[in-house]
Amino acid sequence: MPPSKAFLEKTYREMNRPEYIHPDPLEFVWRYKDRADREIVGLIAACLAYGNVTQILKSVEKVLGPMGKSPAAWLKTAEPAAIKKTFTSFKHRFTTGTELAVFLLNIKHAMEKHGSLEKLFLEGYDKSEPTVEHAIYKFVDKFNALGCAPSLTPCPEHKSSFKRVNLYLRWMVRKDSVDPGVWAGVSPSKLIIPLDTHMRQVSMGMGITKRKDTSMKTAEEITGYFSRIEPGDPVKYDFALTRAGIRGNNT
Repeated sequence: MPPSKAFLEKTYREMNRPEYIHPDPLEFVWRYKDRADREIVGLIAACLAYGNVTQILKSVEKVLGPMGKSPAAWLKTAEPAAIKKTFTSFKHRFTTGTELAVFLLNIKHAMEKHGSLEKLFLEGYDKSEPTVEHAIYKFVDKFNALGCAPSLTPCPEHKSSFKRVNLYLRWMVRKDSVDPGVWAGVSPSKLIIPLDTHMRQVSMGMGITKRKDTSMKTAEEITGYFSRIEPGDPVKYDFALTRAGIRGNNT
């Protein structure tokens, strides 16, 4: 039987705590207070959030280290050649320094052209749509078009669950003791569960889905269940449920 709201709320109260954020790349967002730094650091951390968590944290640290106290200020003033040179030797699983440099240059160009990553996202955001699915595709297309080589963002044609982008949106849009809520223009009610293998297993174990893939369709199905429980904030329980599973709690 799928979990009740009472169970989900209990899990939320117990697990959705700042002290449980580590080891999660979200911790890097909380390191900064400035809005521009937070949305840039969030995108970097979310897009590198694949593979072993220990390596993820090390890789994000390697990116942020050279940027100093304000990644936004560093990107604004750094010349493209300097960005490429700084990360020549960078490697995170199959992400190379060249790809990272293009990704960072895309962020730089997005800030120059649109003023913020939120404004870029809002260009494709339609409040009448049930979820941010199509806004994600438009955002990624526009973001990737700012550069001339592959970046860390996925290709919309693949129609994956866009786990890392949805994770980023959760961090940016939701606001509680775990999610910093940097953006104000997107409704939490439109968010989609950041679906990976672990969240799929948790959802299958709770009887929310029988689907065995991590596609956008599966993400939408799982999100649909949580929307019926918490219409205004369907991604509310994401951190608590996945953290409970990681920490060995019964979900």
